[in-house]
Amino acid sequence: MGDLVLSSTYLLFRAAVLSRKQVTCVYRGKRRRLCPHVLGFKNGRERVLAYQFEGESNSNLPPGGEWRCLHVDDVLQASMRDGDWHTGERHRTAQTCIDIVDVDASR
Repeated sequence: MGDLVLSSTYLLFRAAVLSRKQVTCVYRGKRRRLCPHVLGFKNGRERVLAYQFEGESNSNLPPGGEWRCLHVDDVLQASMRDGDWHTGERHRTAQTCIDIVDVDASR
């Protein structure tokens, strides 16, 4: 990543992707439990594509969960935890959440 300085939250998500750990956090005022799958950047901002399987949401969280694209700088109180690895069906189209992929759990 060159001379880029990564946030501590980004580094936590990076470790979670690489070890397939769950993350609990608060995102835009809502407590969430998720499994981060892809981490990187879009328009210079740190982003994570995660599968949210439990918790609150600004939109309705369907039973079983849903994919979410989060701005890492809006994530608070993030912590890793052990637990089952959750994922959803593959997207029918390529993900557009992240332009520059750093880590991807499927690789």
